Amino acid sequence: MSLNKSWYTIDEAISKFGVSARQLQEWVDHGVVRAEEGEGGEIMLNGDDIGQELRLIPSV
Repeated sequence: MSLNKSWYTIDEAISKFGVSARQLQEWVDHGVVRAEEGEGGEIMLNGDDIGQELRLIPSV
């Protein structure tokens, strides 16, 4: 079990990972980042999935 936070709201994910909402939505739409409804109906994104996608992006 991870002791780190692994699910983030969209705003938290944007702030933590420096990724745009548009990019996050694209990853969710393509099924590479898991998303689920959290308490209160807010969408939560899996931080491990986001981190994995960021590692796959080649450095410029």
